[in-house]
Amino acid sequence: MNRNTSSQPSRRFLLASATAFFFVGTGLARARTLGGSLPWEPGTATPPTPVRPGPWLFFTADEAAIVEAAVDRLIPPDNRGPGGKDAGCAVYIDRQLAGPYGRSEGLYTRPPFMAGAATQGYQMPDAPAARYRMGLRALADHIKSNFAGKSFRDLAPEDQDKVLKGLESGSIALKDVKSADFFTLLLGNTQEGFFADPIYGGNRDMAGWKLIGFPGARYDYRDWVERHNEAYPLPPVSIMGRSDWTVRE
Repeated sequence: MNRNTSSQPSRRFLLASATAFFFVGTGLARARTLGGSLPWEPGTATPPTPVRPGPWLFFTADEAAIVEAAVDRLIPPDNRGPGGKDAGCAVYIDRQLAGPYGRSEGLYTRPPFMAGAATQGYQMPDAPAARYRMGLRALADHIKSNFAGKSFRDLAPEDQDKVLKGLESGSIALKDVKSADFFTLLLGNTQEGFFADPIYGGNRDMAGWKLIGFPGARYDYRDWVERHNEAYPLPPVSIMGRSDWTVRE
């Protein structure tokens, strides 16, 4: 886990490529056959609903405090931009867990269950929402028992990093939870929240895109297709077509 435990840690974190898998539970998926004209008409699409700051939809206040503190150590703030908390990573995770992702909708979740290979990912029955609820509760209990009744939010940064490293390596034993699996889930969702379109609640003000120079969902790049090795000068654009989202909780 790449983190600097000093009071002003450098921005070093893992960038993971994402592969989307689509599962059909029952029946066959049939493609539409189109001909003669384009199938699209203005106003017929169902756009994603923008996420805005507001009350937590899934997390309790105590759970949210743990997640906000954790994402800010996984992606610490520095002179290049905000950390995971101010970038809205916890908001992104909260909204995802309150929706279809949190319930594992669209995934095959029937038995038999068995531990999968490293290339297979999570193979057990619990959906992400249940995994977070169990993991955060077990983590809170562990910290309370090992840090004089404190919560994760109240720990010094170096102790927070110590805990996160223990989860990552599996050296911290959580009750009824595999700590390394929980860390992998949290880290992956934090990365998603930092780099996903701001419409989903994270990447506030497109901080993640600005950091890596990603132009976002800009419509037309033709003027720049042949201009190799030049910095792209235009600001990133979200699905909403503007800088999202500037309101603070």
